[in-house]
Amino acid sequence: MLRAITPIHLTQLQARRIWLQAQRLDEEAPFGAGPDAVAAATAHLGYVQIDTIHVIERCHHHILFTRNPAYRRADLRQAQSVDKSVFEYWTHALAYVPSKDFRLFLPTMRQYRRAGHRWLKSVKPEDMRKVMRLIRQGGALTIRDIDDDVLTEKEHLWASRKPSKRALQLGFYQGVLTISGREGMLKTYELTSRHFGWDKPPKPASEAETAAYLLDRALRAQGVVSLDSICHLDAPAKPKVRRLIEARMRRGELVAVDVEGAGKQAHWMRPETLDGIGDLGSDRVHILSPFDPLIIQRKRTELFFDYAHRFEAYVPKEKRQFGYFALPVLVGEDIVAALDLKTDRQKRKLLMQKWTWVGPGRAAKGEARKALKRRIEDELHRFERFQLGD
Repeated sequence: MLRAITPIHLTQLQARRIWLQAQRLDEEAPFGAGPDAVAAATAHLGYVQIDTIHVIERCHHHILFTRNPAYRRADLRQAQSVDKSVFEYWTHALAYVPSKDFRLFLPTMRQYRRAGHRWLKSVKPEDMRKVMRLIRQGGALTIRDIDDDVLTEKEHLWASRKPSKRALQLGFYQGVLTISGREGMLKTYELTSRHFGWDKPPKPASEAETAAYLLDRALRAQGVVSLDSICHLDAPAKPKVRRLIEARMRRGELVAVDVEGAGKQAHWMRPETLDGIGDLGSDRVHILSPFDPLIIQRKRTELFFDYAHRFEAYVPKEKRQFGYFALPVLVGEDIVAALDLKTDRQKRKLLMQKWTWVGPGRAAKGEARKALKRRIEDELHRFERFQLGD
């Protein structure tokens, strides 16, 4: 148990400002531009989530564009395939991760080699041998390069009927294969050692190093953290992280925080974080992906912003409140609207399906509401140019 200590009280607004600063959403171009900015943003955030939904731009490009105004999709291709500063792996979901953190994922990869993967139990040894032989002898490939599969029944809704695709996926989870390139959702698989040019792989991280990684990643990207926010969808890591928090508190490296509205949920931050609490000094407009790190942990977003985001792509139409693919709109330090958007790529335009005012946006009236709408529309024009650009 963490020892009893009087926590520092933070108002909801103070906690929110700390989080926004940690996410670097208060600056114009905090990571610079180009492929180096992709690497820097990914390293700071810890991961950039990947998702298949393509109603608007895929979320990994969207998240990077939010923090890098000059971002181009080619920047990510360069970072992944040429500079090799980022790689794909599973965090709480499939994500881009800094390549310098590869060793933190090796224990999980080794576990999959020993025990297999629960989603890929049907992969046969001969299918694994086949795809590994093809890649060793012929170089990196995509599933489209394999045309002799005999299709089988799906094991679950998201499974593939192609044995070779399942084998490639298992090789990816086991770390023997990596995704060396991506066009949309089409992945190019390569031997991990050949992609990174390793004579031997890096040393796997210890349990203590992994716990420190999770805690430090959260402190860097969230500012104020809880066990749930540190170990998002990774409950088995909580005991180790809790012990590490207690040790750091004893050394004065962390302080306990009482966040307004959090009830009994404990939070922590570094002592020096207190020095940065103040006016955010920014009124920038950001149209956020529903998979953005500021939104993906729904309960945390509601606690800090008084905004309960609903991802309604899988909700029956008649029960949707915000729309099929609503994007929260951040203006300064408030979420003020949710916009259900769709990109019509044939007509080359961004379509507004539904506009819902929330929080301070709903409260704004008259000229204040009109001025707020104009600012959001200006950002929508910029967002549309990104959507339809190269």
